[in-house]
Amino acid sequence: MWNLLRPALVMLGGFTLLLGLIVPLGFTGVAQALFPQGANGSLIVREGRVVGSDLIARRMEGAAWFQPRASGSDTGAAPSNLGATSAALLAAVRARAEGQRDVPADAATASGSGLDPHISPANAARQVARVAEARGLPPAQMQALVDRYTEGRLLGLLGEPRVNVLRLNLALGAP
Repeated sequence: MWNLLRPALVMLGGFTLLLGLIVPLGFTGVAQALFPQGANGSLIVREGRVVGSDLIARRMEGAAWFQPRASGSDTGAAPSNLGATSAALLAAVRARAEGQRDVPADAATASGSGLDPHISPANAARQVARVAEARGLPPAQMQALVDRYTEGRLLGLLGEPRVNVLRLNLALGAP
């Protein structure tokens, strides 16, 4: 019996060590060497203090700030499990778009994860007047700031142009 059990236990221990420790540490080391910013969570540091991440939305209260996409749960960091045919989802989208014309899709729909850091340039542009008025600035100056923080398509081909809301709000002096 021991002759059958011993090789199985040795293999279990070996593969546990290899796949549970050596491979993850190897990938971590390679990621740290090649992509240290991304491997550490794409943290944004201001004056020696972490103020957020390029990968996670951060909602700011008040009219003086640009707002990210709505969260699926409206708690800011939790997803919704509503399906595409859900009446509750349709009602929420209609409520966000009610009384408005030409609403960008990302302004009417919620983020699936609740953490999307980007909004479309159209969504940012529709917030320009509110933020400019709250700050006592000309809308053209605020639109120029949005344009400066608009990121293009990856390699000129992939994805859509987008605005990182946290970076934009940090440029406005967010804490």
